[in-house]
Parts: sequence; C-alpha cells; structure tokens
Amino acid sequence: MDVESWTCKDVAKWLSTNGFGQYSRQLCTDHMIDGQALLLLTEADLRSPPVSLNVLGDIKRLIHQIDLLKRHIGNQGRISNGFAPTTSTARVTNQNHVGADEVDQPKKHLKHLATRLEPEVFKTVLSIIYVTLVFLLTAFVLTVVHDRVPDMEKYPPLPDIVLDSIPLIPWAFQACELCGIILAVLCFLVLFLHKHRYLAMRRLFAIAGTVFLLRCVTMFVTSLSVPGIHLQCSAKVYGTVWDKLSRAVEICLGLGMSLTGVHTCGDYMFSGHTTCITLANFFITEYSPRKFHILHTATWVINLFGIFFILAGHEHYTIDVFIAFYITSRLFLYYHTLANNRALRQGDERVRVWFPMFSFFEANVDGIVPNEYEFPLPSLTKIMERIRECPVNRPVKRPIKGKAR
Repeated sequence: MDVESWTCKDVAKWLSTNGFGQYSRQLCTDHMIDGQALLLLTEADLRSPPVSLNVLGDIKRLIHQIDLLKRHIGNQGRISNGFAPTTSTARVTNQNHVGADEVDQPKKHLKHLATRLEPEVFKTVLSIIYVTLVFLLTAFVLTVVHDRVPDMEKYPPLPDIVLDSIPLIPWAFQACELCGIILAVLCFLVLFLHKHRYLAMRRLFAIAGTVFLLRCVTMFVTSLSVPGIHLQCSAKVYGTVWDKLSRAVEICLGLGMSLTGVHTCGDYMFSGHTTCITLANFFITEYSPRKFHILHTATWVINLFGIFFILAGHEHYTIDVFIAFYITSRLFLYYHTLANNRALRQGDERVRVWFPMFSFFEANVDGIVPNEYEFPLPSLTKIMERIRECPVNRPVKRPIKGKAR
C-alpha cells in the first residue's frame, strides 16, 4: 500500500506501532494527518501551533521515524502490509545503484544508520588541504632528521629479534611498495563507486593527515640508528631552508617511494609505508560490501605481506612497523566509533577539545554511513544522447526550391 494513500487511521496505527500512540488523537483526529500530510511534516510543524508538541525528545524521535519512512520509500517505492519499517526492519534494498547492492548493514545496526548525509564538498576540500600540508611538513621533517642520522660506524644497528632472524632480501622493499600501489588502487575504486564518496574521502584524508602529523613528532624527537648496513645512510646537510623545502617538494612528488627514486634516512619511528597500506586496507574493508569476503581476505593478505616485505628488506625496525600498525588501526577505529555513535559525542566537551577536526568534519553525520554504490559519471549512452540532442548536431532542413519554369 502506498504511504501517500494512507488514511488517518493508518497513520494512527503507524504512530502506535512506533511508540507515539499518545499523539494519535492529537495528530490524526484533531488535525487530520493522513499519509501525504505525514510525509510533509517537519520539526517546525510539530513545535509551533496548532500542533505544539511539548516533549522535545518525542519531536526528535518522531521526525527521525518520518525520515526513515521517506528513506524507505525512496529505495523501495512502497511499504508492504501498509506499515513503514521501524528501526528493526530488515535490510533496505537499493535498485538504483550499481549492482543493485543492499544497504550493507546488519539488521541490528539499521536503527543506527545515518539519515543526514550531505556531501559537504567544501569539508572534503579542506581535508585535502590539511593532508597536503601535513605531507609537506613530513617531507620537510625528513630533510631535518636526515641531517642527524647517527654515524653507522659509531652507532651500529640496534638488536632486533625479527631482523636478526630474517635474511636480507634486496627486492623486498620494492615488493612492499607494489603491495601499497595495489591497495591504493583498490581503495580508490571502492571510494569512487561509493555513493557517499565525499564523506569517505574526507575521513581518509583526515585520518591520514593526523597519523602522519604524529609521525613528524616521533621522527623529530628521537633519531634511531640505521637498521641495516646495506642502506649506506650518512648525515647530509641540505644547507638553507630553501634547499630543505626543495628537497621536501621532491619527496612529495615522488610520494616518498623508492620506486620513484626517493631515498630517505632517519625516518624510522614509525613506518610510513606500514601506515599507508594499513589505512588503505581498513578503508577497503569498511566501505566495501560485507559479502565481498574474497576482497577483504585478499586486502588483509596483501597488508600482512607488505609488512613482511618491509622487515625482509631491513628498512625498518620491528618496533617501527608494530607501532605504525597499532596507531593507524586504533585511530581508524576510534574515529569511526565516535562517528557511528552520536551519543558518545553529544554533550561532551572533551570530544571537541581533543578532536576539534573530527567535531567539525562529522558535525552533520548522525549515524553509520550505509554502504551504497553508484557510478558517478554519466554512462556512454547518456553522453551520446546528449550529443545528438545538441542543436549544433541537428540536421538543418532546407526548403526544396521549385523547378525553374
């Protein structure tokens, strides 16, 4: 039965089912709220005369249920058995997205799905600016710590139980970077096809920027000895600040990868490569369909192999890799736990003090982001249709001249 064709009795029954039976008479009998009027109700309507509901919590919860009702209509078009789904209803299917994938959340989590998911592109742009500045700062700190690399003859590699047990594999670090490239491409594809791609990318850039900002501090405060004699690292003075900035830009353009010819020393605590591949792995598993078990298993295998290759190449100490994985994974989980549970960040000023950027970026997100997908670019068929409809490409009909007499 179509919601817009609901009678006042149907609306009253829906209100009772969702715990608002005390307002059935006021809304349905006194004000004749039927299905169409129910869908048009706003918070302002409930607050102001002639309705004037007095309980703020009931107003918020009722508007939330109406939003869920609208969301379900937008995805399925009709409500079965004459009633809208409550917060415990089964999964909502979406036939308009690529692959007709379901809203990818278990039943018990449906009540926590976000109802406000504006793209807020300007916030995503700010997150890009933030992570870019942090990467530039990281590259600049790399040039500073390179000046303070301990002398390899005076300070040999520190004892490391893993590095001492694994023989050096010369090509291992390049293999790690190939693992990183694979995960980066997969992560880009997942976020590119995600319906809420701007929000997901904003989270990626915000978390990546914060992790690398912490890395700047750990690299700067303590200089560890070179983990392997094969690295041939020595202190190198870049001279003026402009020389350091020029080197920093060079590192950024090369993405800090040895495959692009970038070689750095002194940046051991903690591993930037481990951070990147771990972050890509976590975002792939979080924002891809839950039923893609093969993809999730593959990304975890690639992540673990990437970590192994870092150690096999003796490019970092084991503690560098362990701390990088721990900080990256914890920050990812903390961020998403706060984002998915609005109750944890409401009325607590400590969240704003300790996570000011999070409070700004997630201010308008009120729950778990559903994994819905779409192709953001117009299809080739639509492009061809637009080309044909263009006035320039329409054939010009010329009048047929009469025969000369």
